[in-house]
Amino acid sequence: MAIDYQSLAVEGVQALSPYQPGKPISELARELGLDPAEIIKLASNENPLGPSKKAISAAENALKELCLYPDGNGFELKQKLSAYLGVNPGQITLGNGSNDVLEVIARCFAGADSEIVFSQYAFAVYPIVTQAIGAKAVAVPAKDWGHDLDAMAAAVTERTRLVFVANPNNPTGTVHDSDAIEAFLGKIPADVLVVLDEAYYEYMTGEKDPDGVALLSRFPNLIVCRTFSKAWGLAALRVGYSISSPAIADILNRVRQPFNVNSTALAAAAAVLEDTDYLQRSRAANTAGLKQLQEAFDQMGLRYIPSSGNFVAVEVGPQAMGVYQALLSHGVIVRPVTGYGMPNHLRVSVGLPEQNELFLNALAKALAAAGQGA
Repeated sequence: MAIDYQSLAVEGVQALSPYQPGKPISELARELGLDPAEIIKLASNENPLGPSKKAISAAENALKELCLYPDGNGFELKQKLSAYLGVNPGQITLGNGSNDVLEVIARCFAGADSEIVFSQYAFAVYPIVTQAIGAKAVAVPAKDWGHDLDAMAAAVTERTRLVFVANPNNPTGTVHDSDAIEAFLGKIPADVLVVLDEAYYEYMTGEKDPDGVALLSRFPNLIVCRTFSKAWGLAALRVGYSISSPAIADILNRVRQPFNVNSTALAAAAAVLEDTDYLQRSRAANTAGLKQLQEAFDQMGLRYIPSSGNFVAVEVGPQAMGVYQALLSHGVIVRPVTGYGMPNHLRVSVGLPEQNELFLNALAKALAAAGQGA
């Protein structure tokens, strides 16, 4: 008798669809017979500078001990992060990317009888982890493509256990300033945890941009999540972390899998924290690249969502998937965001100046082929 294994999965998992990452260069090369060296990938918000030389050197040294398990507590990296952020090491929880930490938080503090609040057009992992643990998702309609913080606060009920806030938000790039975040936190009950996802924190350049870590002493129900995948250039190594009260961190570390961050990743992350020049170059390249893209969109008459991340969502109309496919034929990979409920937009990561220019030229051709003009 054939067994329906899907029916054996827990209810929340049965209805899930796998997360769809950006298309890899190797896959596009195979599909269209293109030279991988001539393909540019602007789909996954990766750092176009390549990794820090200090990170590479530290990772190479760590390879000599591949036969040994990593430090399950991540002592050295926590010490470096503690000094860098001005927090106690006991406030830090390490993860296999910040996605890992987000899932651990949900598993620790929510369940089938609880609700998790997040925004429309917010990071796809929030609804995925909510559904996987059987909690009720409360997706609050967005305001101007970003979080409607007042509406999110009003959506909190006695069943709410977690609120996810991405600042800056992916995929829209919207951001709330420090006053708005503090006002929002002041409206949330003390027994409801707020997860402030600051994966793109290092790219913010505004004078009033919030620093979630600075708010922890005033809001003990706050958890701040950050990553080494973006501005620090270590996406392949998967290193993320959260900063919270020691009491919350203690709970998270009870559920966090042992050895969830490998030795090479730990070494590279600890080393790159000392490479302040690399971070400055990453930020400068991103600021210039965002300006290059957004000014070009203005000249092309295309609407876009002003971004505080290392990407921008541009509106190309109802034939967005056709434009996306046309870009692929030109060897340019961007990210469709139909799965986020944004069928008329494409999200493009900021590349090097020449990569951005190649994308813009290919976009003009794709739009012309789609009959939209440029």
